[in-house]
Amino acid sequence: MAQPTISLDHRTLLSAELARYATRRVTNSIVRIILLILTAIAVLTLLVIVGYVVLNGLSTLFPVVDGHLTFNVGFFTKPGSAPGDEDPGGVFNGIVGTLEMLAIGAFIAVPIGLGTAIYLSEYAVGRLGRIVRFIIDLLAGLPSVLVGLFIWMVFIHTRILDFSGLAGALGLMIIIIPIVASSVEAILRLVPDSLREAGLALGLAKWRVILRIVLPTVSGGVATGILLSLARAAGETAPLLLTTAGSTLFTNTDPLKPMTSLTLQIYNYATSAYPAQNQQAWGNALVLISVIAMFSAAVRYVTGRNRYDQ
Repeated sequence: MAQPTISLDHRTLLSAELARYATRRVTNSIVRIILLILTAIAVLTLLVIVGYVVLNGLSTLFPVVDGHLTFNVGFFTKPGSAPGDEDPGGVFNGIVGTLEMLAIGAFIAVPIGLGTAIYLSEYAVGRLGRIVRFIIDLLAGLPSVLVGLFIWMVFIHTRILDFSGLAGALGLMIIIIPIVASSVEAILRLVPDSLREAGLALGLAKWRVILRIVLPTVSGGVATGILLSLARAAGETAPLLLTTAGSTLFTNTDPLKPMTSLTLQIYNYATSAYPAQNQQAWGNALVLISVIAMFSAAVRYVTGRNRYDQ
């Protein structure tokens, strides 16, 4: 039986294709190496920052007294200290202030953000929808110090409010709203239109379709957007500097009175001239990272239990 032959043109084409394949493999390997290097830089940067905070913060939580390693219980039970105090104080008032302002801000902002997301996803059409979406994106990118300046000018400068936890919560509210609105809108768009059409075909009103079908389908994504917004707001300092009189050293639960937060205490202690307070700043930073890590863990837990992208 005669062996098949390959013409000169076919050999030329095969050689050219093999050369292109080899070039693609080399290019793919180079791009993969570059991406791995960039990923390593990002991860190492995060590890260096977190590791440095943890190492310095642990020395505040576990000080060495008379040659023995001890646990500083007072760090979690005492309020902050004034410059020059022998007792460096603790972080209790910062934790209380952070959680209270976050709770008030979220109580106001989450319904507004959810309503905006539902409107943009389910009702907004044409130019009005594009305008609202542009405003939300603009608000999300607004520098947080301008948010604090706005709250100071509108509420504090006009004597509507004094420097207080409520004023700080209003600043956090403005930060939370666009994050919830944009993230939840993106999640709602993942719901197939066939589910909406099925609900409407059964005679349900559109608002019932949204509440009974659309939102439950992506409940994990909605919770994720809310938790991410809270994690972002928990780390804000600039809006609170202008609204809360955060140098207060007392544990205060009245939102109409001056209040401090973890971020404000980090700022005040880090800029202090006293080494004891500088060290306290690392302890506050470690607690703040732990709070944000808990939000991140909650996001992972929620997204792991709710698969809304199928």
